Amino acid sequence: MVEQLNVRSATGSDLDRITDLWLRARRRAVSTIPAPVHTDDGVRQWFADVGIPQRDVLVAVDPDGSLVGMLILDDGWVDQLYVDPDRTGLGIGTRLLSLAKERSPEGLELWTFASNHRARHFCQRHGFVMAEETDGAGNEEGAPDIRYSWAPG
Repeated sequence: MVEQLNVRSATGSDLDRITDLWLRARRRAVSTIPAPVHTDDGVRQWFADVGIPQRDVLVAVDPDGSLVGMLILDDGWVDQLYVDPDRTGLGIGTRLLSLAKERSPEGLELWTFASNHRARHFCQRHGFVMAEETDGAGNEEGAPDIRYSWAPG
């Protein structure tokens, strides 16, 4: 299944599907991470004004055309990585992260909430190491988080 995915750079025509996926995935994950602090309209506006035009947005599209994953790269940072909540555990995030590593061969960093044990395990399984833990004072949600780093080799 995952080998049939088309992983590509996003275009403006992907905007609605990307934001729908992000909102759906965040809502489904509320039992393990804080709820989004922005309204749906605020999220859509950020993707329209910042995400798509100013970042390297990668999307995973399955053979039927459904957008099933997205990752935002921002100057060596994985800013967002979300997979359709009904499709987790199938290698979609791995495919997106592999492409992100190819595009950032000098290394990557990312933040994840300390409470998101699944994401933490995913990061560690893909060679990321814990670089910093915080009490959450520096993020919008005010929730403890962890910075992970990946370096090639």
